[in-house]
Amino acid sequence: MEIIRKKIPARRWRIALLLGVGVLVNYFDRVNLSVSHGALTTEFGFSDIVFGYLLSAYSLTYAICQLPIGVILDRLGVRRVGRMGAFLWSVASFAAAAAPNLSLLFGARFLLGVGEAPTFPANAKAIGSWFPVHERSLATAIFDSAAKLASAIGVPVIGILLLHVGWRWSFALTGLVSLAYFGYFWLVYRDPVDDPKLTAVERDYIQQGSAAPAAIACSVQPSSLLKLLERPKVLGLAIGFGAYNYVFYLLLTWLPTYLAFALKIDLLHSFLYTGVPWFIAAVADIVVGGWLVDFLVARGWNHTRVRKTILIGGTACGLGILGAAHVHTATGALIWISISLGGLAAAAPVGWSLPSLIARPVDVGKVGGIVNFSNQVSAILAPIVTGYLVVHFHSYTWAFGVAGFYLCIGIAAYVFLLGKLEIEPGH
Repeated sequence: MEIIRKKIPARRWRIALLLGVGVLVNYFDRVNLSVSHGALTTEFGFSDIVFGYLLSAYSLTYAICQLPIGVILDRLGVRRVGRMGAFLWSVASFAAAAAPNLSLLFGARFLLGVGEAPTFPANAKAIGSWFPVHERSLATAIFDSAAKLASAIGVPVIGILLLHVGWRWSFALTGLVSLAYFGYFWLVYRDPVDDPKLTAVERDYIQQGSAAPAAIACSVQPSSLLKLLERPKVLGLAIGFGAYNYVFYLLLTWLPTYLAFALKIDLLHSFLYTGVPWFIAAVADIVVGGWLVDFLVARGWNHTRVRKTILIGGTACGLGILGAAHVHTATGALIWISISLGGLAAAAPVGWSLPSLIARPVDVGKVGGIVNFSNQVSAILAPIVTGYLVVHFHSYTWAFGVAGFYLCIGIAAYVFLLGKLEIEPGH
């Protein structure tokens, strides 16, 4: 523990910031479509049901890529896979801006899903390599909170851009930002073993705080996907995170439309109001899911108890979406949605820190891929199911009710399947 008392260089935190910027740019690309709902339906003349499928197009290819991406990540590493992904998602944004018809717009969203597929599994793997256990929640929260901050910033900014210059220019500008990030990632990211700017002191600090003993870290016998799927911890994490992501994507894709049409708020104010719960979520992500968890663990609290309390408690707060189903004012809706998103955001970085805590280094990419596959199945279903329910019932009550039911299943999975957060012998 002596090394912890020394002044440690902060190269690893620059890496965490790099990953956070990447997620921020990712989500600018994702929310662009939900902000453009009115403009796209006017230009291409499709219904809310078709729009639900368009919202899910990205998630379809994203989900298909998750399991193979985990294997590729464990073989090729974060650096090479991250570069390829950032380039592809830049191309996808420009393709969407230029799409002359609905079919090619779908194609651009499919390509975006392929390009962004490695992001979260790669980030989880990178954090496991770059950070000791007692710093991983805050490091994870830096990139995970960026997903919420992107909506807090992106929806109002992109919405104002759309109102002034049109939806095509809003997509083109996010493409330029994505291309800039590609260059930034290319120049900065290295794995710890290859980074010439990582000092020996910081490298020792990271290694001494690793979750995996040296014997495990050096193992060359990775587990198969099927073997990992047999583990209750992996299943519990995948089911719980799937429930989280259903609510997350329902709100990510439909919140501006819900505020504008269900609560009769004008388009500009719906963009501005949408930023409020996402900003609260970003703060909860960093402060509770990140800083508080690491603060308590560093002071000797049992790390399993701390992480599971935040994970389960935060996910339970997500049930606030049920309150939003029964209010008729913007204030009431924003309060309940803020409770829901704030709780889920606090739980998210804890969840993303778990692959590197319950899996050997050679399996972290695959476990991250399994978890994100579950996430993206939910991301596919949430916009489509919501579109059908809203069109059929002319209300968001049933849509929010389905989300709450799924969250209850996710909470049960965390409670009964996760167990102690450690790498099990023989795994």
